[in-house]
Amino acid sequence: MTHSDEHLVIVDKLTYAGHLENIQDVLQSPRARFIQEDIANREVMEGVLHDYRPKAILNFAAESHVDRSIDSPYPFINTNIVGTFVLLETARKFVSLLPDGAQRDFRFLHVSTDEVYGSLGEIGQFSEETPYAPNSPYAASKASADHLVRAYYHTYGLPILITNCSNNYGPFQFPEKLIPLILLNALDGKALPIYGNGQQIRDWLYVEDHCEGLWRVLHQGRPGEKYNLGGNTERTNIETVDTVCRLLETFRPAAENQNLVEQGMTQYSQLKHFVSDRPGHDRRYAINTEKIQKELGWVPQCHFEEGLRKTIGWYLDHRDWCEAVMADNYGRERLGLGAP
Repeated sequence: MTHSDEHLVIVDKLTYAGHLENIQDVLQSPRARFIQEDIANREVMEGVLHDYRPKAILNFAAESHVDRSIDSPYPFINTNIVGTFVLLETARKFVSLLPDGAQRDFRFLHVSTDEVYGSLGEIGQFSEETPYAPNSPYAASKASADHLVRAYYHTYGLPILITNCSNNYGPFQFPEKLIPLILLNALDGKALPIYGNGQQIRDWLYVEDHCEGLWRVLHQGRPGEKYNLGGNTERTNIETVDTVCRLLETFRPAAENQNLVEQGMTQYSQLKHFVSDRPGHDRRYAINTEKIQKELGWVPQCHFEEGLRKTIGWYLDHRDWCEAVMADNYGRERLGLGAP
Protein backbone atom coordinates (compact mmCIF):
# COMPACT_ATOMS: atom_id res chain seq x y z
CA MET A 1 0.00 0.00 0.00
CA THR A 2 1.40 3.39 -1.02
CA HIS A 3 2.00 5.95 1.72
CA SER A 4 2.42 9.68 1.24
CA ASP A 5 3.80 12.67 3.11
CA GLU A 6 1.28 15.04 1.48
CA HIS A 7 -0.90 17.31 3.61
CA LEU A 8 -4.56 16.34 3.69
CA VAL A 9 -7.72 18.41 4.19
CA ILE A 10 -10.84 16.29 4.80
CA VAL A 11 -14.24 17.93 4.26
CA ASP A 12 -17.19 15.84 5.47
CA LYS A 13 -20.75 16.69 6.41
CA LEU A 14 -20.86 13.71 8.82
CA THR A 15 -24.27 12.41 7.87
CA TYR A 16 -25.57 9.14 9.33
CA ALA A 17 -22.66 7.04 7.96
CA GLY A 18 -19.93 9.60 8.65
CA HIS A 19 -18.13 9.44 11.99
CA LEU A 20 -14.91 10.93 13.29
CA GLU A 21 -14.11 7.50 14.74
CA ASN A 22 -13.36 6.43 11.16
CA ILE A 23 -10.43 8.82 10.76
CA GLN A 24 -9.01 9.21 14.27
CA ASP A 25 -5.68 7.68 13.25
CA VAL A 26 -5.41 10.10 10.33
CA LEU A 27 -6.29 13.13 12.43
CA GLN A 28 -3.45 12.38 14.85
CA SER A 29 -1.07 13.51 12.12
CA PRO A 30 -0.11 17.20 11.99
CA ARG A 31 -0.46 16.92 8.20
CA ALA A 32 -4.21 16.32 8.40
CA ARG A 33 -7.03 18.80 8.94
CA PHE A 34 -10.74 18.01 9.30
CA ILE A 35 -13.55 20.41 8.38
CA GLN A 36 -17.16 19.47 9.08
CA GLU A 37 -19.02 21.09 6.21
CA ASP A 38 -21.26 20.30 3.25
CA ILE A 39 -19.56 20.18 -0.16
CA ALA A 40 -22.76 21.65 -1.63
CA ASN A 41 -22.08 24.90 0.28
CA ARG A 42 -20.35 27.00 -2.34
CA GLU A 43 -19.16 29.77 -0.01
CA VAL A 44 -17.55 27.26 2.34
CA MET A 45 -15.82 25.36 -0.44
CA GLU A 46 -14.48 28.54 -1.98
CA GLY A 47 -13.02 29.37 1.42
CA VAL A 48 -11.44 25.93 1.79
CA LEU A 49 -9.68 26.20 -1.56
CA HIS A 50 -8.58 29.78 -0.84
CA ASP A 51 -7.18 28.87 2.59
CA TYR A 52 -5.47 25.56 1.78
CA ARG A 53 -4.47 25.90 -1.90
CA PRO A 54 -4.76 22.18 -2.76
CA LYS A 55 -2.83 20.52 -5.56
CA ALA A 56 -5.68 18.09 -6.11
CA ILE A 57 -9.30 17.43 -5.16
CA LEU A 58 -10.48 13.86 -4.65
CA ASN A 59 -14.25 13.72 -4.62
CA PHE A 60 -15.19 10.71 -2.49
CA ALA A 61 -18.22 12.52 -1.07
CA ALA A 62 -21.45 10.71 -1.85
CA GLU A 63 -24.64 9.26 -0.52
CA SER A 64 -24.02 5.71 -1.67
CA HIS A 65 -26.62 3.20 -0.47
CA VAL A 66 -29.05 2.13 -3.21
CA ASP A 67 -31.79 1.13 -0.75
CA ARG A 68 -31.76 4.56 0.88
CA SER A 69 -31.92 6.24 -2.52
CA ILE A 70 -35.12 4.31 -3.23
CA ASP A 71 -36.68 5.44 0.05
CA SER A 72 -35.48 9.07 -0.15
CA PRO A 73 -33.74 10.29 -3.34
CA TYR A 74 -33.32 13.94 -2.30
CA PRO A 75 -30.04 13.62 -0.31
CA PHE A 76 -28.51 11.78 -3.28
CA ILE A 77 -29.41 14.56 -5.67
CA ASN A 78 -28.13 17.23 -3.30
CA THR A 79 -24.79 15.66 -2.44
CA ASN A 80 -23.95 13.61 -5.51
CA ILE A 81 -25.07 16.07 -8.18
CA VAL A 82 -25.25 19.54 -6.59
CA GLY A 83 -22.23 18.86 -4.38
CA THR A 84 -20.15 17.72 -7.35
CA PHE A 85 -21.25 20.77 -9.33
CA VAL A 86 -20.18 23.09 -6.51
CA LEU A 87 -16.78 21.38 -6.27
CA LEU A 88 -16.30 21.69 -10.03
CA GLU A 89 -17.25 25.37 -10.08
CA THR A 90 -15.04 26.28 -7.14
CA ALA A 91 -12.18 24.23 -8.59
CA ARG A 92 -12.56 25.85 -12.01
CA LYS A 93 -12.30 29.35 -10.56
CA PHE A 94 -9.48 28.38 -8.22
CA VAL A 95 -7.40 26.81 -11.01
CA SER A 96 -7.94 29.77 -13.34
CA LEU A 97 -6.00 31.97 -10.89
CA LEU A 98 -3.04 29.61 -10.56
CA PRO A 99 0.25 30.06 -12.46
CA ASP A 100 0.46 28.09 -15.70
CA GLY A 101 2.57 25.27 -14.26
CA ALA A 102 0.29 24.80 -11.27
CA GLN A 103 -2.74 24.78 -13.58
CA ARG A 104 -1.24 21.94 -15.62
CA ASP A 105 -0.36 19.92 -12.50
CA PHE A 106 -3.71 20.32 -10.72
CA ARG A 107 -6.04 17.29 -10.72
CA PHE A 108 -9.75 16.79 -9.94
CA LEU A 109 -10.35 13.09 -9.32
CA HIS A 110 -14.00 12.08 -9.22
CA VAL A 111 -14.63 8.68 -7.60
CA SER A 112 -17.68 6.97 -9.07
CA THR A 113 -19.30 3.55 -9.39
CA ASP A 114 -19.92 0.80 -11.91
CA GLU A 115 -23.64 1.14 -11.18
CA VAL A 116 -23.82 4.01 -13.67
CA TYR A 117 -23.57 1.40 -16.44
CA GLY A 118 -26.72 -0.44 -15.36
CA SER A 119 -27.05 -4.22 -15.50
CA LEU A 120 -25.16 -6.83 -17.52
CA GLY A 121 -26.49 -10.04 -19.00
CA GLU A 122 -24.80 -13.39 -18.48
CA ILE A 123 -21.72 -12.44 -20.49
CA GLY A 124 -19.58 -9.34 -21.02
CA GLN A 125 -17.99 -6.72 -18.78
CA PHE A 126 -18.29 -2.98 -18.27
CA SER A 127 -15.58 -1.04 -20.08
CA GLU A 128 -14.85 2.67 -20.09
CA GLU A 129 -16.87 2.86 -23.32
CA THR A 130 -20.01 1.18 -21.96
CA PRO A 131 -23.07 3.44 -22.38
CA TYR A 132 -24.63 4.69 -19.16
CA ALA A 133 -27.94 3.10 -18.13
CA PRO A 134 -28.52 3.76 -14.39
CA ASN A 135 -31.44 1.94 -12.79
CA SER A 136 -31.67 3.47 -9.30
CA PRO A 137 -31.78 7.05 -8.01
CA TYR A 138 -28.30 6.48 -6.55
CA ALA A 139 -26.88 5.27 -9.86
CA ALA A 140 -28.60 8.10 -11.72
CA SER A 141 -27.15 10.70 -9.35
CA LYS A 142 -23.63 9.33 -9.84
CA ALA A 143 -24.11 9.15 -13.60
CA SER A 144 -25.19 12.79 -13.59
CA ALA A 145 -22.11 13.74 -11.62
CA ASP A 146 -19.86 11.82 -14.02
CA HIS A 147 -21.31 13.72 -16.96
CA LEU A 148 -20.77 17.05 -15.23
CA VAL A 149 -17.15 16.19 -14.48
CA ARG A 150 -16.53 15.14 -18.08
CA ALA A 151 -18.17 18.34 -19.34
CA TYR A 152 -15.87 20.52 -17.23
CA TYR A 153 -12.88 18.99 -18.97
CA HIS A 154 -14.23 19.45 -22.48
CA THR A 155 -15.74 22.89 -21.87
CA TYR A 156 -13.32 24.53 -19.45
CA GLY A 157 -10.19 22.39 -19.67
CA LEU A 158 -10.32 21.47 -15.97
CA PRO A 159 -7.86 18.56 -15.59
CA ILE A 160 -10.27 15.92 -14.37
CA LEU A 161 -10.06 12.16 -13.90
CA ILE A 162 -12.96 9.75 -13.34
CA THR A 163 -12.86 6.29 -11.80
CA ASN A 164 -15.70 3.77 -11.76
CA CYS A 165 -15.22 0.96 -9.27
CA SER A 166 -16.98 -2.27 -8.37
CA ASN A 167 -18.40 -3.14 -4.92
CA ASN A 168 -15.97 -2.23 -2.15
CA TYR A 169 -15.59 -4.14 1.12
CA GLY A 170 -13.27 -3.99 4.12
CA PRO A 171 -12.84 -2.23 7.48
CA PHE A 172 -14.93 0.80 8.48
CA GLN A 173 -17.76 0.06 6.04
CA PHE A 174 -21.09 1.19 7.47
CA PRO A 175 -23.12 -1.90 8.50
CA GLU A 176 -25.97 -1.27 6.05
CA LYS A 177 -23.85 -2.78 3.26
CA LEU A 178 -24.11 -6.51 2.48
CA ILE A 179 -20.93 -7.97 3.97
CA PRO A 180 -20.89 -6.19 7.36
CA LEU A 181 -24.67 -6.57 7.66
CA ILE A 182 -24.50 -10.33 7.11
CA LEU A 183 -21.52 -10.65 9.44
CA LEU A 184 -23.07 -8.73 12.33
CA ASN A 185 -26.47 -10.39 11.94
CA ALA A 186 -24.83 -13.81 11.95
CA LEU A 187 -22.94 -13.03 15.16
CA ASP A 188 -26.18 -11.90 16.81
CA GLY A 189 -28.18 -14.87 15.56
CA LYS A 190 -30.42 -12.67 13.41
CA ALA A 191 -31.81 -13.47 9.98
CA LEU A 192 -29.46 -12.98 7.02
CA PRO A 193 -31.64 -11.18 4.44
CA ILE A 194 -31.06 -12.24 0.83
CA TYR A 195 -32.86 -10.23 -1.84
CA GLY A 196 -34.91 -12.20 -4.36
CA ASN A 197 -33.23 -15.50 -5.23
CA GLY A 198 -29.74 -14.29 -4.32
CA GLN A 199 -28.41 -14.83 -7.83
CA GLN A 200 -27.45 -11.19 -8.43
CA ILE A 201 -23.74 -11.06 -9.30
CA ARG A 202 -21.30 -8.50 -7.93
CA ASP A 203 -17.57 -7.93 -8.48
CA TRP A 204 -15.87 -7.36 -5.11
CA LEU A 205 -12.89 -5.04 -4.60
CA TYR A 206 -10.98 -4.84 -1.31
CA VAL A 207 -10.79 -1.25 -0.09
CA GLU A 208 -6.98 -1.07 0.05
CA ASP A 209 -6.72 -2.24 -3.56
CA HIS A 210 -9.20 0.48 -4.50
CA CYS A 211 -7.14 3.14 -2.70
CA GLU A 212 -3.97 1.98 -4.44
CA GLY A 213 -5.74 2.25 -7.78
CA LEU A 214 -6.92 5.76 -7.01
CA TRP A 215 -3.38 6.78 -6.11
CA ARG A 216 -2.16 5.48 -9.48
CA VAL A 217 -4.89 7.34 -11.35
CA LEU A 218 -4.25 10.57 -9.44
CA HIS A 219 -0.51 10.56 -10.16
CA GLN A 220 -0.28 8.80 -13.51
CA GLY A 221 -3.71 9.02 -15.14
CA ARG A 222 -4.24 11.14 -18.25
CA PRO A 223 -6.43 14.22 -17.68
CA GLY A 224 -9.85 13.84 -19.25
CA GLU A 225 -9.78 10.05 -18.99
CA LYS A 226 -11.84 7.58 -16.99
CA TYR A 227 -10.60 4.30 -15.53
CA ASN A 228 -12.54 1.25 -14.36
CA LEU A 229 -11.34 -0.47 -11.18
CA GLY A 230 -12.61 -3.94 -10.34
CA GLY A 231 -11.60 -6.88 -8.20
CA ASN A 232 -11.95 -9.57 -10.90
CA THR A 233 -14.05 -11.42 -8.31
CA GLU A 234 -17.56 -12.17 -9.53
CA ARG A 235 -19.80 -13.81 -6.94
CA THR A 236 -23.55 -14.22 -6.61
CA ASN A 237 -24.92 -12.59 -3.49
CA ILE A 238 -25.82 -15.97 -2.04
CA GLU A 239 -22.26 -17.21 -2.68
CA THR A 240 -20.94 -14.18 -0.82
CA VAL A 241 -23.27 -14.83 2.12
CA ASP A 242 -22.24 -18.50 2.22
CA THR A 243 -18.56 -17.56 2.15
CA VAL A 244 -18.98 -15.10 5.03
CA CYS A 245 -20.77 -17.80 7.03
CA ARG A 246 -18.07 -20.38 6.30
CA LEU A 247 -15.17 -18.08 7.18
CA LEU A 248 -16.90 -16.77 10.31
CA GLU A 249 -17.05 -20.36 11.53
CA THR A 250 -13.22 -20.40 11.68
CA PHE A 251 -13.23 -17.30 13.90
CA ARG A 252 -16.22 -18.00 16.11
CA PRO A 253 -17.81 -21.45 15.69
CA ALA A 254 -21.59 -21.40 15.53
CA ALA A 255 -21.77 -24.22 18.09
CA GLU A 256 -20.14 -21.88 20.61
CA ASN A 257 -22.32 -18.88 19.77
CA GLN A 258 -25.09 -18.73 22.34
CA ASN A 259 -27.26 -16.67 20.00
CA LEU A 260 -27.48 -19.66 17.65
CA VAL A 261 -27.47 -22.36 20.31
CA GLU A 262 -30.63 -20.88 21.81
CA GLN A 263 -32.35 -21.28 18.43
CA GLY A 264 -31.19 -24.88 18.00
CA MET A 265 -28.89 -23.96 15.12
CA THR A 266 -25.41 -25.36 14.49
CA GLN A 267 -24.41 -23.39 11.38
CA TYR A 268 -24.51 -19.70 10.50
CA SER A 269 -25.93 -20.54 7.08
CA GLN A 270 -29.13 -21.71 8.78
CA LEU A 271 -29.91 -18.03 9.38
CA LYS A 272 -30.32 -17.31 5.65
CA HIS A 273 -33.68 -15.73 4.89
CA PHE A 274 -34.96 -14.81 1.42
CA VAL A 275 -36.86 -11.52 1.25
CA SER A 276 -38.61 -9.56 -1.50
CA ASP A 277 -36.20 -8.18 -4.05
CA ARG A 278 -35.11 -4.56 -4.29
CA PRO A 279 -37.02 -2.50 -6.91
CA GLY A 280 -34.96 -2.16 -10.09
CA HIS A 281 -32.27 -4.50 -8.76
CA ASP A 282 -29.40 -4.81 -11.26
CA ARG A 283 -28.69 -8.44 -12.13
CA ARG A 284 -24.96 -8.45 -12.75
CA TYR A 285 -21.91 -6.20 -12.55
CA ALA A 286 -18.48 -7.09 -13.92
CA ILE A 287 -15.55 -4.76 -14.56
CA ASN A 288 -13.02 -4.89 -17.39
CA THR A 289 -9.79 -3.50 -15.89
CA GLU A 290 -7.66 -3.82 -19.01
CA LYS A 291 -7.19 -0.07 -19.47
CA ILE A 292 -5.85 0.69 -16.00
CA GLN A 293 -3.69 -2.44 -16.08
CA LYS A 294 -2.07 -1.49 -19.38
CA GLU A 295 -1.71 2.25 -18.79
CA LEU A 296 -0.96 2.42 -15.07
CA GLY A 297 0.11 -1.10 -14.11
CA TRP A 298 -2.60 -1.52 -11.48
CA VAL A 299 -4.05 -4.91 -10.64
CA PRO A 300 -5.92 -5.87 -7.45
CA GLN A 301 -3.69 -7.76 -5.04
CA CYS A 302 -6.10 -9.06 -2.39
CA HIS A 303 -7.91 -12.32 -3.10
CA PHE A 304 -11.57 -12.26 -2.12
CA GLU A 305 -11.34 -14.79 0.71
CA GLU A 306 -8.17 -13.17 2.05
CA GLY A 307 -9.95 -9.82 2.07
CA LEU A 308 -12.97 -11.34 3.77
CA ARG A 309 -10.78 -12.83 6.48
CA LYS A 310 -9.23 -9.42 7.12
CA THR A 311 -12.68 -7.84 7.14
CA ILE A 312 -14.23 -10.38 9.51
CA GLY A 313 -11.27 -10.10 11.89
CA TRP A 314 -11.56 -6.31 11.92
CA TYR A 315 -15.29 -6.30 12.71
CA LEU A 316 -14.86 -8.90 15.45
CA ASP A 317 -12.22 -6.67 17.03
CA HIS A 318 -14.32 -3.51 16.63
CA ARG A 319 -17.81 -4.33 17.84
CA ASP A 320 -17.69 -1.13 19.90
CA TRP A 321 -17.20 0.85 16.68
CA CYS A 322 -20.17 -0.92 15.11
CA GLU A 323 -22.43 -0.06 18.02
CA ALA A 324 -21.22 3.54 18.11
CA VAL A 325 -21.83 4.28 14.42
CA MET A 326 -25.26 2.65 14.40
CA ALA A 327 -26.50 4.19 17.64
CA ASP A 328 -29.77 6.08 17.22
CA ASN A 329 -29.69 6.02 13.41
CA TYR A 330 -29.71 2.44 12.12
CA GLY A 331 -30.90 -0.85 13.58
CA ARG A 332 -30.09 -3.09 10.60
CA GLU A 333 -33.71 -2.85 9.47
CA ARG A 334 -34.81 -3.50 5.88
CA LEU A 335 -34.52 -0.46 3.63
CA GLY A 336 -35.31 0.18 -0.02
CA LEU A 337 -38.94 -0.86 -0.13
CA GLY A 338 -39.95 2.32 -1.91
CA ALA A 339 -42.03 3.74 0.91
CA PRO A 340 -44.08 6.80 -0.14
